[in-house]
Amino acid sequence: MSPLIALLERYMPLEPAERQALQELANQPRRFPAGADLVLEGDRPKEARLLLSGQAFRHKTLADGRRQIMSFHVPGELLDVQGLFMTMDHSVCALTPCEAAVIPHPKLVAMFEAHPRLALAFWRMNLVEGAVFREWMLGIGRRDAYARVAHLFCEVLIRLRAAGLSDGARAAFPVTQQHLSDALGLSAVHTNRVLQQLRGQGLLSFSGGELVVMDWAGLQAAGEFDPAYLHLSEAN
Repeated sequence: MSPLIALLERYMPLEPAERQALQELANQPRRFPAGADLVLEGDRPKEARLLLSGQAFRHKTLADGRRQIMSFHVPGELLDVQGLFMTMDHSVCALTPCEAAVIPHPKLVAMFEAHPRLALAFWRMNLVEGAVFREWMLGIGRRDAYARVAHLFCEVLIRLRAAGLSDGARAAFPVTQQHLSDALGLSAVHTNRVLQQLRGQGLLSFSGGELVVMDWAGLQAAGEFDPAYLHLSEAN
């Protein structure tokens, strides 16, 4: 459960008893191959899925197959907190092979009742997810394609670094151009054109599922990127 503990401690310091309570949530992880659904739209789950390793993405798909990716997820994140209270209105898919802890809802609720500060920490985690969603809405609605792609790569690199999966310049991010198009509301042709432009300007390299940033300041400027909405220094 260390990815979850590390994530929650970005928002508040945890007491030893709280860390122990989180460890006691652990069970035999369930493995999901790349492309598998971890959460399905329309489900009313009786258990929560916590991503322990790998990467995943949240999406909705129209009847004709057009898909909108709404977020990417890294280890430590709870993928279906909505399911505690209501039917899932979207799906979550494994981007890479994943491991997830499957936590029965009664066990999660009992932990919140016994440790109210943990309930607060989970709430803050969910509020940050909302902040990320608002930033994506702003990007799709008001940023041009060039800024959208650059901003997404900035966000992904920062979040993977916070999860211990990047050295700050290089990270595994095995998305296809179709994933990027579905996340950014662009055509595959337009996405490819922007990627070539960013490469040509010496800002980044993206090939074979590996993201390498050569000019961080330049990429931030290109994406109009301010990481404040990620709230990565909120512990107090």
